Amino acid sequence: MFESDSDMAAMVRSDLPLPLLHQGKVRDVYDAGDDMLLIVASDRVSAFDVVLPQPIPSKGEVLTQLTAWWLAELEDWVDHHILSVDPNAIVQRIPGLADTRDTWARRSMLVRRTEPIMVECVVRGYITGSAWREYRDHGTLAGQPLEEGLVESQRLEPTIFSPATKAVEGHDENITFDEVRRVLGDKTAERTRDLSLRIYEHGSRVAEERGIILADTKFEFGFAADGRLLLIDEVLTPDSSRFWPGESYEMGRGQTSLDKQPVRDYLDGLEDWDKAPPPPDLPDHVVEATTSRYKEIFRRLTGTELDDYQPPDFEGLD
Repeated sequence: MFESDSDMAAMVRSDLPLPLLHQGKVRDVYDAGDDMLLIVASDRVSAFDVVLPQPIPSKGEVLTQLTAWWLAELEDWVDHHILSVDPNAIVQRIPGLADTRDTWARRSMLVRRTEPIMVECVVRGYITGSAWREYRDHGTLAGQPLEEGLVESQRLEPTIFSPATKAVEGHDENITFDEVRRVLGDKTAERTRDLSLRIYEHGSRVAEERGIILADTKFEFGFAADGRLLLIDEVLTPDSSRFWPGESYEMGRGQTSLDKQPVRDYLDGLEDWDKAPPPPDLPDHVVEATTSRYKEIFRRLTGTELDDYQPPDFEGLD
């Protein structure tokens, strides 16, 4: 279903001729047959674990195309689950999607089905968010002591692998690497940690060259049918990462983020909402400002306007 807001079309939810396996806060996941999934990124937006009534136009397209852009950068040394983001190639593989192409094109990934590991692989290059709150109150991260004297938004030396539980509902919780070893086994735990740190360092360098700070991010991994460990889901997007404009960065305070911050700021300013359903409506100016943030991070990272971007061809990478 499409809805119009400020002359921009937005997808609230998809309705495709495939079995719907899961509908998350943002993504609709379909069974595409032959060990494949079609992941459709809607324009839904959530805050405080609540999906808001108004969508953010172009958000799903940014998440899909930015993930594809990063994976094209990483494909020489990272195995991933994407088969294609090209609508023509997707229709060729799944002809039944031709009639609904306008609803899913440019916001969908055809991917290999995997068995996801139940750990969020979080990497923190700066101390912010929940990590800062725990450190401020207890001097720890996931219960483990950090060095004394850190201030909010300070760069962490070295970068920290900070895994979390993968909650089906509610908030993820930080856990220690020893707990990850117990859940995944030594080999998988070490491999996911090492890959996560390496991908973060690459992403951080690329972002820095473009005047952007990659403060933290999270990755997800899964095992394919042939036993390969694959990078899955979205990668280095404004929904899975904290991107800060380098020109306004200053230690000792919170930072401006190139993501849905206008939504959070608006909701934080409401005195009559208790952060529980039902959520309030978002005014047009908040929706438009948030769309602008998503398009800005895409343009700054890729050097291309979203409407002009041509996605990479992942066909034939099996």
